[in-house]
Amino acid sequence: MRGVFVTGTGTEVGKTVVAAVIAGALAAAGERVHVFKPAVTGIDDPGEADHELLRRAAGSEQSDEEIAPYRYAPPASPHLAAEMAGEEIDPERLLEAACAAAGDADALVCEGVGGLLVPLTWRLSRPRAEEVAKAYLVRDLAVDLKLPVVVAAPPALGTINHTLLTIEAARAVGLEVAAVVLTPWPESPGRIEESNRETIEAMGEVRVEALPHIDLDTPETWPRMGDLFGL
Repeated sequence: MRGVFVTGTGTEVGKTVVAAVIAGALAAAGERVHVFKPAVTGIDDPGEADHELLRRAAGSEQSDEEIAPYRYAPPASPHLAAEMAGEEIDPERLLEAACAAAGDADALVCEGVGGLLVPLTWRLSRPRAEEVAKAYLVRDLAVDLKLPVVVAAPPALGTINHTLLTIEAARAVGLEVAAVVLTPWPESPGRIEESNRETIEAMGEVRVEALPHIDLDTPETWPRMGDLFGL
């Protein structure tokens, strides 16, 4: 599978924007790009849903179901949103859908949900009268898809710890961290932002790029970031 898995240091840190920019760059270079997101929550919120932005950025004709097999109204962790809907996310269904999306495309841009350790499924079982937590994490999906990881992170104070923890969590299970993207990068970065970038790059031994605020309605003005990740 050729592509990239975009994760983040948490929620609302620019994952979808980074994934959209990568997808848009690949599409502009003549690639046939498909996109995938295991679950979308908060779809009743105003504005364009994550999977809709990804589809538009890639110029894809995939259906909602093909891009995001699980879609929920409440803005909650996917395992909780599924529980509230009276169902459970099936990892096998996710893998089948992701492989189908990648099968007839030149590249797949997959966006995770929240951070790497967010559970897609989580429940307690009781073998031998002992409670055992069973979970399938966003990180497990990235491992199963065997895609290099791009980490989206904010550039402000606090990002060093969150970003290095995410890198560590990825590498602990053998994932390749292709790059970190700090976004939205300010027009006039201060000493904190510059130091954060330098520190993450040095301590994390990883390439760190900066993505400024972009106008989502004018993809022709987006930075061409697809070549940064060997795609």
